[in-house]
Amino acid sequence: MPSTFRPNDMPDAFPIPDGFRPAHIHGDFIAFNGPLYARLTDATIQLGFRVEQRHTNPLGICHGGMLATFVDMLVPCTAMYEPGRERRFLPTISLQIDYLGPSPLGAWVQGEAQILRSTRNLVFGQGLVNADGAPALRFSGIFKIGPAWGDAADTDPLGVRSPV
Repeated sequence: MPSTFRPNDMPDAFPIPDGFRPAHIHGDFIAFNGPLYARLTDATIQLGFRVEQRHTNPLGICHGGMLATFVDMLVPCTAMYEPGRERRFLPTISLQIDYLGPSPLGAWVQGEAQILRSTRNLVFGQGLVNADGAPALRFSGIFKIGPAWGDAADTDPLGVRSPV
């Protein structure tokens, strides 16, 4: 399905919503598949991205693998912003996703997670993701509490509290 969407037009034609800033997520995988954006609210951290051509499947909608990558980041990022929690690497043990609707080319995909429970070794979370305000998927996951990552005391690992 041919598209007239041009990524170079994205900053003007498809702006990033107010309050979102580039998320400083380390590693080549996210650097290649992003960019991801983050916004800190009173309640939680929100992540988002704009669906680009490289994120789509042959039908011109966001590939399920890109959406899985996105939600795989939501619980760990949310956990890092919980008060009193040390910054730890949180590898995925289990991730369940229910795809509810499409995320078309150019859509703003936004999600947030909630931490349901933390034990000494595990974090349990769930969340919802919308594409241009419409439900796109729901997810839940279990994450292992791994070793300290970077500055374990860093209260702003994504760089969303820093001045612009």
